[in-house]
Amino acid sequence: FNAAYQRAFAAVEPQWSAIATEVKSTTGENEYGWLGAWPRLREWLGDRVVNNIAAHGYTIKNRKFESTVGVPADKIEDDQFGVYAPLFEEMGRAAAAHPDELVFDLIKTGFEQLAYDKVAFFGDHKVGKKTVKNYQAGDKAPWYLLDCSRALKPFIYQNRRPARFVRKDDPNKSDRVFETDEFRYGVDCRSNAGFGFWQMAFGSKADLTRENLREAFSAMSAQEDDKGKKLAIRATHLLVPPGLEFAARDLVMASVNAAGATNTDFNLVKVIASPYLG
Repeated sequence: FNAAYQRAFAAVEPQWSAIATEVKSTTGENEYGWLGAWPRLREWLGDRVVNNIAAHGYTIKNRKFESTVGVPADKIEDDQFGVYAPLFEEMGRAAAAHPDELVFDLIKTGFEQLAYDKVAFFGDHKVGKKTVKNYQAGDKAPWYLLDCSRALKPFIYQNRRPARFVRKDDPNKSDRVFETDEFRYGVDCRSNAGFGFWQMAFGSKADLTRENLREAFSAMSAQEDDKGKKLAIRATHLLVPPGLEFAARDLVMASVNAAGATNTDFNLVKVIASPYLG
């Protein structure tokens, strides 16, 4: 059972690591007050200028997750491993894919859930005296542009305790096994997902068209800090639900368009289609 679990766990190719930064957690929650500071260099004239980090109080609390199955001891004694092996393979797959579920479920809430600045992650953000909008309104299936080129990606996967496989199948050590004649196997972890810099993400509920994609891409590239300096943001990934995968491929993965002309948006960004966004 352990081998079946590990085999399936290792076979999963997670998508979250392309768009989220993993942060190792050592406590019940992590505070990310420094998210309000965008580090920059300035010419050194006179004394150093200390940029105090605003205490935004943005906190990600770790959550606990588990999955447990029971197997009658008689089945083990009768050598029925093959019957149950697929169940444990699915447990391994689910454990490896769990961070994907956390991160992509978070993204779907981005039009309502608040970022570090107490505004919806995809919302109207105050930058100095300006208001910056990192979304397109509409009523279509959402899609997202992301800049995943920096040390801190648009989203955070906070890992307190990785998934672990636990066996309770020794009648000499487990009272429950002795009393019920049932072996139990489980997996558990502690983790959570949260938002990083909203400046590095753009959400759209408009149609996924060439014009809307370019508008979103340009809006991200035009962003400035509160002193009017360019942030040099450039979208690297187009994140879509399964229903928009082929539309996304046509836009940026085809070298020519439907009319046979050169597609000038070819390889503009990489496409990620996640089943958890459906």
